[in-house]
Order: sequence, then C-alpha cells, then structure tokens
Amino acid sequence: MQRNLNIIARKAERRSCRVFGKVRYLTKEVEARILDMSVTGVAVEIRSPIHAAAGSRVQVIAEDLGTLHGIIRWSHNGRLGIQFDPNSNARAQVASYFRFFHKEVKPVLSR
Repeated sequence: MQRNLNIIARKAERRSCRVFGKVRYLTKEVEARILDMSVTGVAVEIRSPIHAAAGSRVQVIAEDLGTLHGIIRWSHNGRLGIQFDPNSNARAQVASYFRFFHKEVKPVLSR
C-alpha cells in the first residue's frame, strides 16, 4: 500500500519570529502576527477571518519587512501558510529582516 499524500516538503528552513503586521486580501485587511518565516513563505496568525481559500493572492504588510506578495497554501484555526511569489523581491526583504531586525525568540506555551 502506497502512502503518498501529495505532501510537498518544505524547501527552506523556517525560523521563529514575532513580527506584527497585517494581511490584506482584496479590500479586507486584518491584524496578523508572523509566527515563523523563511525565504519562501510565512506562517501567520490572524485576529479575524478573511474568508480566503487556498490559492488566493494576499499581501503581508509589516513595518520591519515591507509588503510581501504571496499565495495562501493552507488555512487552519486562524492561521495561514503563505508562500511568497517567486518573482517578487521577498527573498531579499526576508534576508534583510534576519540580518538587521530579527531577535531570536523562543516559542511561548499558552495555558
């Protein structure tokens, strides 16, 4: 029996961070917190639903990062996985963030 679930493995290392910003979908903008990030994408936690399906184009806007364009890859319990557009300058913006602004954070367990 083959157990191929068509899962695509992550291609870049993700690093934990706490960056606050917004996610914009069409005309709706919601407060968000970036939980982890790599040069290919981010995982964000949003304060309110934006009702966007996987494959929807969004923007992640944060003061330390600027505006990053991407596509929603997954959504679960108020969190989104966003893959950056390969033709955008997201790789340079993320590398710059990690070089100049990033401070190592440890995950916080909620009780």
